[in-house]
Amino acid sequence: MGTRENNDQTSAKNTKEITGLSPEFLSVFNEAMQAERVEEVRKLTDTLHHSDLADLLEGMVVERREWLIELLREDLNPNMIAELDESLLGQLADQIGIQEMAEAIAEMDTDDAVDVVEELTFKHQLQILDALPHDERLLIEEGLSYPEDSAGRLMQREAVSVPSHWNVGQAIDVLRKERNLPRDFFDIFLVDPTGIPVGSIPLSRIMRAHRHVALNALMVVEMKTVPVEMDQEDVAFLFRQRDLVSAPVVDNSSKLVGVITIDDVVDVIHEENEEDIMRLAGVGEDDDLYDAVISTTRSRFSWLLIHLVAAIAAAYVISLFTEIIEELVFLAVLMPIVATMGGTASVQALTVVVRAIAMKELTTENAFRTIRKEVAVGLLNGIIFAILIGTVAWGWFGSLALGGVIALAIIINLLAAGLSGSALPVILNHLGFDPAIASSAFLTSITDVLGFYVFLGLAALILL
Repeated sequence: MGTRENNDQTSAKNTKEITGLSPEFLSVFNEAMQAERVEEVRKLTDTLHHSDLADLLEGMVVERREWLIELLREDLNPNMIAELDESLLGQLADQIGIQEMAEAIAEMDTDDAVDVVEELTFKHQLQILDALPHDERLLIEEGLSYPEDSAGRLMQREAVSVPSHWNVGQAIDVLRKERNLPRDFFDIFLVDPTGIPVGSIPLSRIMRAHRHVALNALMVVEMKTVPVEMDQEDVAFLFRQRDLVSAPVVDNSSKLVGVITIDDVVDVIHEENEEDIMRLAGVGEDDDLYDAVISTTRSRFSWLLIHLVAAIAAAYVISLFTEIIEELVFLAVLMPIVATMGGTASVQALTVVVRAIAMKELTTENAFRTIRKEVAVGLLNGIIFAILIGTVAWGWFGSLALGGVIALAIIINLLAAGLSGSALPVILNHLGFDPAIASSAFLTSITDVLGFYVFLGLAALILL
């Protein structure tokens, strides 16, 4: 146990050092903050990357955060604002004012600007959109018009494109003169006269080529375009499958409207992974460290209510066998073992299958094979643990029959856990439900109710 705690502490320390928020930095910074040494605080924050500064602000108590924002207000980095947790964006807008918030958003790349605006309350959205310059407002409104979690929300509008008939020299000359290029880009897209992308060229190829070389001789023909309404999970899967650094986004007319870059996809992968983990635990995706107690309580209530219903169902099954439990009190001692083993086995199967669904590894062809495998694993583990637990029960209570009862109950429950844990998410996914949300609550009911019923029912048949 001590080793694991030490590893966790080392990991946390290493993470802080990687991000720039080392223990030494935090110690000096907190001391300067406590003493309100303004110039020292400024110098310390100037050394931080904008994402580290966002993390620093998020970890502060409200009063200190407001003091630091006021101190940095004149030089507040728009990139830092884009990294802030959504629950803090509204607080920031209230503190610095709508006009300053709008000015910061106008300096962001369109993908970051859309992401920030969509996280604000509807009231703040309207106020900031009204305060934005006309051109920036149109771009952000167009981004917000696309479906939530789609490529249109994810993309930045500043895609670098040139006519497909140009040569390398023409492209380089234009890129040097153009002032409205995105901050970072990795590919140049070649478009035909109608604006439809026909290929892409990595910057590395252009830098190595002579000026007279035609661009279409360098382009990647097998370019994968992203429809503007494609779900962001599918976008992330595409990037992973094709090892992409960037990809062009096209509208319904196949015209180039934007670009998605790898930094956006990394955020999506993190977001989707976090969302699945939260859902498996029954915690809402909007539930985070910065929410108020009431809103957090409300978001978790419905999930706890489902588990309460499951617990009542299990309690009802137990109530059917109150007489045998009164007569054979040791059954109450062993009952949690059956339920716990079944619940753990079902969650193991569930986790494997939900991950396979999320990674798009589970198909119609291999779904039955996956379920069959998990059933076989459940049966094999059931036999192994039946021997182990049956022997323990026999030695503990001196009853071979009792050992046989719990052994048989373990086999049946682990077999059912493997079947339900693998089949249920497949069925829910086929019906259009998110298996990460719905599966675990149903599994709790299945394994608890079945485990108690089988164990107590076998005890009634064999031991009395």
